[in-house]
Amino acid sequence: MATLKLGVLGSGSGSNMQSIVDAIEKGELDAEVKLVLADVPDAKILDRAKRHGIPCRYLDCAPWKTKLEGPAEDECIRLLKEAGCDTVILAGFMRIVKPALLAAFPMRVLNIHPALLPAFPGVHSWTQALDYGCKVAGVTVHFVDAGTDSGPIIVQKCVPVMEDDTPETLHARIQVQEHIAFPEALRHLAAGRLRVEGRRVVISGPQG
Repeated sequence: MATLKLGVLGSGSGSNMQSIVDAIEKGELDAEVKLVLADVPDAKILDRAKRHGIPCRYLDCAPWKTKLEGPAEDECIRLLKEAGCDTVILAGFMRIVKPALLAAFPMRVLNIHPALLPAFPGVHSWTQALDYGCKVAGVTVHFVDAGTDSGPIIVQKCVPVMEDDTPETLHARIQVQEHIAFPEALRHLAAGRLRVEGRRVVISGPQG
């Protein structure tokens, strides 16, 4: 399979992007990050990209607060295509992506969510899990569809919930698994091992 050409959309620190870049630089993932776009002007993900010599820029998504739509979506698609991206990674991107982006990269937009979907979609899912009394939490990497955190699941990792956990301690433990799960999912994609059958993602060949 050809090397993945990744476009990354982010809003915050970019720790998941960093885990992907680290896997690439270690020779553990056949991919190249071609462009990083952030919807927050001073997002740390832009600083991370610059340190690794990755092209990056701020994407103004006004007037929308929670979605990528309209002229901003058109500009996002244009920039990703011009950079040669074939796969889009949502790495802490705090906006709902809309049908135009999904159509431009069909079944090539991936998201990571800090819960064992379909449980606890949306924001602060680790707090939701803790408040619900779950004994196990976790992380999900999935293809993005038109719903919210509802696309076909690629990889999930479980995290035990401790009796003395706070939202902060549980979130930190989940993030450790996020940084394992996202590169793993991309390795499957890069190797051509993923096949989507309805809602089910079939992974062929070596796992992990």
